[in-house]
Amino acid sequence: MHAKSSQKDSPPVDALTFKMHSSQKEPNKVASFSAGENKPSDFLRVFYGCPGWRKNYFEGSLFWIGWKPCWASAIFVGVYEPTKQKLLKSFPENLSAVAHLTAGAIGGAASSLVRVPTEVIKQRLQTGQFASAPDAVRLIVAKEGFKGLYVGYGSFLLRDLPFDAIQFCIYEQIRIGYRLAARRDLNDPENAIIGAFAGAITGAITTPLDVIKTRLMVQGSANQYEGICDCVRTIVKEEGTHALLKGIGPRVLWIGIGGSIFFGVLERTKQILAQKRPPSRNSIPFKDQL
Repeated sequence: MHAKSSQKDSPPVDALTFKMHSSQKEPNKVASFSAGENKPSDFLRVFYGCPGWRKNYFEGSLFWIGWKPCWASAIFVGVYEPTKQKLLKSFPENLSAVAHLTAGAIGGAASSLVRVPTEVIKQRLQTGQFASAPDAVRLIVAKEGFKGLYVGYGSFLLRDLPFDAIQFCIYEQIRIGYRLAARRDLNDPENAIIGAFAGAITGAITTPLDVIKTRLMVQGSANQYEGICDCVRTIVKEEGTHALLKGIGPRVLWIGIGGSIFFGVLERTKQILAQKRPPSRNSIPFKDQL
C-alpha cells in the first residue's frame, strides 16, 4: 500500500469535531461527532496534500513509483477521508469503528489499481528475475500479457484490504480515545507513536496474508500454486505452519516505523491544509468544546 504544534487553532481537515456531553445530562454518551460542510475541494486538498510525492521517469513517460507508491498513497487518502466523513455522518456514534474499517477497505480497493502492478514489479526485481523495472514491465507483458501485471491480485486484496481497514481503524479509535481522555488535541510525537503502534499490530496480524501474497506474485508463469487455498496447503504441508509467519519480526519493525512516519506526516499535512481553508460555520474547534 498501505505514515502521516498544536491543533487548537484550526479544525481537522475532515471537519469532524467532538462534542463533549455532561455525564449527568446524557449518561449513555461519551462523545458525539458532527460533520462540517463537505466541499468539492476537500477531496483535492487531501489528494494533492498527501505526503511522499516523488517523480521518476519511466521509458520517457512520467511514471509514479516508489517503495510504497506515492500515487497509491495519494489515491488511498483521497478516497479514505471523504468516505470516512460520509460514513461517520451515516453511522451511529457507537459504530464509528465500522465506519473506519469500511473506509479503509474502500480506500485500499481504489489504490490497489496502482499498488498491484508496482508490487509485482518490485517482487520480481527483488527475486532477481529482471535487471530493471522497464525490463520487468516489458517482459512480463510480452510473456504473460497485461494480466501478468495483476498476478496475485486476489491475494493482494486479501492482504491489503484487511491491512488498510485494521490499521486505520486502530489508529483512529486510539486517537479518538486519547483525545477524549486528554481533553485536548494531540501533538506530532503523540500522533507518530499511535501510528507506530497501529502499524506494528496490523503488520503482525497480516503477516500470513503477506506470505501468501508474495508466493503467488513471484511464481510468474510457472503456476506453482493453483490459488490462495492451494498456496496455503502447499506451504503448510512442505514447510509447516510456522512458515506462514516468516519475516514477522522485520515486518512488524518496518511497518511500525513506516506507520509512525506516515501518520505523523499525514496529520501535519491535514493541519496545514486546514489552516489554509476558511473554517466551516458548522465546525467547532476542539478547544471550545472542553
